[in-house]
Amino acid sequence: MRKFGLIGKSLAHSFSKSFFEGYFSENNIEATYQNFEIQNEKELVDFLKEKKVDGFNVTIPYKETIIPFLDELSEEAKVVNAVNTIRLENDRWIGYNTDVFGFKQSIKPFLTNKHEKALILGTGGAAKAVSYVLKDIGIEVLTVSRTPHGRNQFAYADINKHMIKACKLIVNTTPLGMYPNVDESVEFPFDFLSEEHLVVDLIYNPDETLFLKQAKGNQATILNGASMLKEQALKSWAIWNK
Repeated sequence: MRKFGLIGKSLAHSFSKSFFEGYFSENNIEATYQNFEIQNEKELVDFLKEKKVDGFNVTIPYKETIIPFLDELSEEAKVVNAVNTIRLENDRWIGYNTDVFGFKQSIKPFLTNKHEKALILGTGGAAKAVSYVLKDIGIEVLTVSRTPHGRNQFAYADINKHMIKACKLIVNTTPLGMYPNVDESVEFPFDFLSEEHLVVDLIYNPDETLFLKQAKGNQATILNGASMLKEQALKSWAIWNK
C-alpha cells in the first residue's frame, strides 16, 4: 500500500489528513495519509533519511527550511523558493510548489479590473507563492512584514488609508487566527476597507477568521483558504502519480 503524509510542527489544525483519507475512500485508492509532527531540523533530516512515505506535503514552518535537504526542485519551486509537496522518485526527494496552482485556481473567479494592486500580509513560503501568482497575472504587489526590508515591503505600522485605497486585494498569509487561536488577528486598519475590496485569508480553520469577520463587517468580499487547500491537494496527488 502506498503511503503519503504531511509534515509540520503543529498539525492539530490540519485538514489534509481528513481530505486525503476521504478522497482515497471515495475513489477506491489503496493508500494511507498520516500526519508527522516534526519539532526541529534534526527530526526533519531523519524523516527524509527514513523514506517512510512515497510523497508528502509540507506546512509551517518547513516550506523553506526543507529545501537544502532535497535532491531536486521543480522550476516553480526554484522561483518561489518554497516547497509544499515532495515526491520520492528513484530514491530521490523532488520538491514542488502546489500552493501556486491552488491559489491561482481559488482566486480566479473573484478578480476584477479593480484589482490592480495587492497587499500581502506576511513573507513566508505561502506569501511567496501568492506573490508569484499575482505578479504573473499583472498585479502589483506590496508586502507587509514584522521586519521589512527591500522595495515594496512595509511594516504593519506603515499601513494607511492611501495604501488600502490603492490595494483593492488584501491577502493574509500569516497563521494568526488559526484554530485554536481564533481570537487572534493581524494588526490592520479595517475601517479603510470598502465594498470594492477582496480580502483573502489563507487559513481554512475556522471557516471565518476574526480577520475575515472584521473585513466583512466593513463591506469587503471575503474568501478563506478552503478552496486553495483542495486545489493544491489535488495537484499534489497528480504529482505523486505522474
